[in-house]
Amino acid sequence: MLLKGNPAIGSALTFCQLIFITLQAAPECLTFKPFPQLKPRAVPMREWLAQVFILTSMSLLNNWAFAFHVPLTLQIVFRSAGLAVSMILNRVFLKKHYTRLQVISVVVVSVGVLVATLSRPSAPSRPSDPAGENHPPYQYAIGVGMLSLATILTSTLGIVQERMFAKYGPQTWREGVFYTHFLSLPVFALFFSDVKKGLWSLSQPSDIIPNIGIKLPIIERTVAVPPLYLALLLNVTSQSLCVSGATRLTSTVTAVTTNLVLTARKALSLCISVWYFGQGMNAGLMAGAFLVLLGSLMYSYATSRAKKSSPALKANGVHAVDPSTKVSPTPVTPPDRLPNGFKQRRPAGKRTE
Repeated sequence: MLLKGNPAIGSALTFCQLIFITLQAAPECLTFKPFPQLKPRAVPMREWLAQVFILTSMSLLNNWAFAFHVPLTLQIVFRSAGLAVSMILNRVFLKKHYTRLQVISVVVVSVGVLVATLSRPSAPSRPSDPAGENHPPYQYAIGVGMLSLATILTSTLGIVQERMFAKYGPQTWREGVFYTHFLSLPVFALFFSDVKKGLWSLSQPSDIIPNIGIKLPIIERTVAVPPLYLALLLNVTSQSLCVSGATRLTSTVTAVTTNLVLTARKALSLCISVWYFGQGMNAGLMAGAFLVLLGSLMYSYATSRAKKSSPALKANGVHAVDPSTKVSPTPVTPPDRLPNGFKQRRPAGKRTE
């Protein structure tokens, strides 16, 4: 809603989200005795710095795509390709294995994204655009390229977080929410002019949200609140809940499973977006969104089925682990043999009759 009213406020919107999430997560990582200071970290700083680089890069790319006239509905569906990208990266770098149905479901999702991209709706005219103006095709190509790179970075971030939580424990997810957002704030010093312009534009009248007046009982006056400020508050609050939930989920399951849950959430966001704005939908985009949702459900079914039929997982007593992780049964050594296969020599003693 905010970016639809003014695509230039992307950097300001991300900056506000970072501040809000940082302040909300700060009590978990601060101590006030004897004076305010950071608590000892459970994870080295280099781990957080690597995640901050990926997180800020993909956030800026996603926001900049609005300035290149890429429709919102297409962005939501296009980012759903993260499920396929995550599976490929897991297969190449982590050597994980997947069932045939899981691979087919990812192909269905990828086809859905491709169909939606080729049948993109025409972007609605905004006050800053002259009516009926056709934007150059290269701008759309640049926007799609930004979304493609952001999708790869998103999947990479999931893999980095999965390995980090496996090494330092899932209880560090609150620390992750704080440091990944707190350390991202200095990056926006490079975009101070964009943030300043974006925050100033929020106080301007909006054609999307009607003006809202709040009556103050103390002074008995009605104060006009800029409508986009209320939308900003709703945005940062929902983003905080989403980030906390996604980080906690990543700490307990694999990156591919996390991408599946986020894909379903994006499909729901697509439906809400089309219903609210009442535009930007056609038959091709509907077919693409349906394939994305269908592929996500297929992957969920394939994962559940693989968990029930995986003897390797049951033999090792492993539960709540993605079946894509290859687990080999632990070999059992007979009690009278050493690990190298030789028989164990019994100690010499008196022979009893």
